Amino acid sequence: MTEPLPAAVRRDRMLDLIGRHGFVRVGDLSEAFQVSDVTVRSDLDLLDQQQSIRRVHGGAVLRGSGIREPSFEEALEASADEKRSIALAAAASIESGASVILDVGTTTTAIARALVERTDLDDVTVITNGLTIALELERAIPRFEVIVTGGTLRPLQHSLVEPLASVLLDRMHADVAFVGCTGVHPAGGITNVNLPEADLKRVMVGAATRAIVVADGSKLGRTHLGRIASLDEVDGLITGASAPESDVAELRAAGLAVVVAG
Repeated sequence: MTEPLPAAVRRDRMLDLIGRHGFVRVGDLSEAFQVSDVTVRSDLDLLDQQQSIRRVHGGAVLRGSGIREPSFEEALEASADEKRSIALAAAASIESGASVILDVGTTTTAIARALVERTDLDDVTVITNGLTIALELERAIPRFEVIVTGGTLRPLQHSLVEPLASVLLDRMHADVAFVGCTGVHPAGGITNVNLPEADLKRVMVGAATRAIVVADGSKLGRTHLGRIASLDEVDGLITGASAPESDVAELRAAGLAVVVAG
């Protein structure tokens, strides 16, 4: 049998895992280090007392880890070609007469542009909480009807969140929702670094017949604090060429339909 790690070494490695993933569950740490949940909680309590991590429900996040949500403009520059490929694959699945929920984000903004470029599309209704997305879609009116959720403005992402944002979604049902995220993990599911947006993304998943996650390869294998959905609550993932083959294989083995665009 493998010799158990000294407690101090185990805690250092736990800290490293939490730093790399942003959020780690007690059960994952228990499995990784072959110790009981009780031992993991004890280790996390000590790390919390040392101000290294912050205990949250079910696990821990790193204190002062520098996990920061990039601004819309920063994210727009990252993986632009890959996001374009994802957007083209997503837009190709839409037919005239469809109703579409577009979550806020740079990948979904690329989907909005790709939809506008589909000059064959007519009578499409798009519901969004993204102001940038609404402006992109304005060029397609009157072929498209554009509905903005309303809500409180988050300037970092130019998005509208609670209160009020879910009121409209609760009264509508779309054919498909394209939902962005910052983490896609076989066990952790679909997650997001920002809690207010994660809450609204969860509503979007429930407001559509099909919910498709759109995320470039950098999001795979990561788990963040804001839970959006488990893998079996969404209908598929469209990702890009940078997605690690091992992560794609794990997600497919977990039952998620994955399309690698481009």
